[in-house]
Amino acid sequence: MRRFNKVFCGCGLVVLCLGVAGAQTPASGDASIVVTNPNYTYIPLEITVNRPAAEVWKRVGKFCDIGEWFQIPCTITSGKDGEFGAVRSVANEVLVAKTELSYTYTQPVRAGRPYNLYHGTLEARPVTATTSKLVYTLVFDNSMLPDDAAREKDRAQRTAQFTRALQNMKTLAEGGTLPPPPPRGGAQGRGN
Repeated sequence: MRRFNKVFCGCGLVVLCLGVAGAQTPASGDASIVVTNPNYTYIPLEITVNRPAAEVWKRVGKFCDIGEWFQIPCTITSGKDGEFGAVRSVANEVLVAKTELSYTYTQPVRAGRPYNLYHGTLEARPVTATTSKLVYTLVFDNSMLPDDAAREKDRAQRTAQFTRALQNMKTLAEGGTLPPPPPRGGAQGRGN
């Protein structure tokens, strides 16, 4: 029995090592997407809304509602809005998780571009019977930026973009009208 365990464990170790080695090298040979030493960071944002969470979610929680509250074009390019695996035109984001009042998306790997594991989660969280919070959390790797100053600048830009998006969602959920979008420019990009 001991000999079997040693052989079995030894084989398992070899398989594990081969699997890890294979996972670190992209099949296409395009090592430029692999980030050797990732630095994962997150940006947690929230805003109080004077409406029940279910009403808020009904108004701003569809996967392609981002087009309205981010004031950019959005279409579902694959799958069906609200279903796992749906892809929206905004950075080809894929719906990877959802609950009754939340969803999580990711941006896919892109050839020739370091993969930053970008994910976002949007949630309408009940606070009272008549109020809620919209919670938006971004998670990504910022190690490909050259230094701390660049990481702070990137973080500040993303925080400003998504704070504006949350304010727009609040306005819409409370029955208001959005102001015109800001002029397009370098600070208007999303995600990656």
